[in-house]
Amino acid sequence: MSLIPPLSVLDLAPIVAGSDAVTALHNSLALARHAEALGYRRFWVAEHHNMDGVASAATAVLIGQIARATERIRVGSGGIMLPNHAPLTVAEQFGTLASFFPGRIDLGLGRAPGTDGPTMRALRRHLSSAAEDRFPQDVQELQAYLGPAREGQVVRAIPGQGTEVPIWLLGSSLYSAQLAGYLGLPFAFASHFAPDLLMQALEIYRSQYRPSARHPEPHAMVGLNVIVADSDEQAQRLFTSLQQRFLGMQRGQRGPLLPPVDDMEALWSPAEKAGVARMLAESVVGSPVTVRAGLRATAERTGADEFIVASALHDFDARLRSYELLAQLAA
Repeated sequence: MSLIPPLSVLDLAPIVAGSDAVTALHNSLALARHAEALGYRRFWVAEHHNMDGVASAATAVLIGQIARATERIRVGSGGIMLPNHAPLTVAEQFGTLASFFPGRIDLGLGRAPGTDGPTMRALRRHLSSAAEDRFPQDVQELQAYLGPAREGQVVRAIPGQGTEVPIWLLGSSLYSAQLAGYLGLPFAFASHFAPDLLMQALEIYRSQYRPSARHPEPHAMVGLNVIVADSDEQAQRLFTSLQQRFLGMQRGQRGPLLPPVDDMEALWSPAEKAGVARMLAESVVGSPVTVRAGLRATAERTGADEFIVASALHDFDARLRSYELLAQLAA
């Protein structure tokens, strides 16, 4: 019996150095088919804008393509950044997806804009971050559009009404944990890039959970960076691509995902190294033996009902191999 929770995939459609967005998108389709064959539960893609290294900006469109390229795996958003969109638009998009792929679509919602200020303004829904303050109302409005039609309802999502697409709340702070508990919704914590408040968020979510008709029990999904290779040394070298990305974030530098390097010490200062280590604290990297032990320890520590795994690797074949080795550990 496996001591590792069910596994899902979080894909950012990474654009790697020396390649382009077209290749990244086709790689996402190939990875989704691979994940389905390996038995992963879900395949989620995330909304980011104006990022040279991420190709999943048109998230609902990509979800449709991934669902069409697969047959059984659940496909969804990890997440849709709700402040960027009118709830009715999201309901129509995901209602359409659910109409084409019934029983396979998830709608994960985030409260952040997923981009910078100028790009947020270019998205043209709001000109300030005040939209985040409407997040609870927007979530409930969206729930109403996807729920059964109500008598006297003036505005309806067509398609969307009655599809009851499962809604998840995503977060990297305590806010969404509290809201998910209050609304009785499943919750995913973005500890793959913001691990500091993971344990506190899980405690708040579970202790304040109010059972709902669709979710009588809390369901917590934990985001992890996981890289598996044949040896610890190989995996650690592959991990340097992600370390370089987070080093760039500290320096305010964007760009495609860089190839791995033999030694990170020449690239960062001690303070930068510590900052990257803190942001990537919820990463499990190594050989199958090492990763199995790491995942079991994380499962025991967090009590996670599910892990959603990001694996940002420059080499696509190594990425496929990592997910293959990981799936074998959970079998």
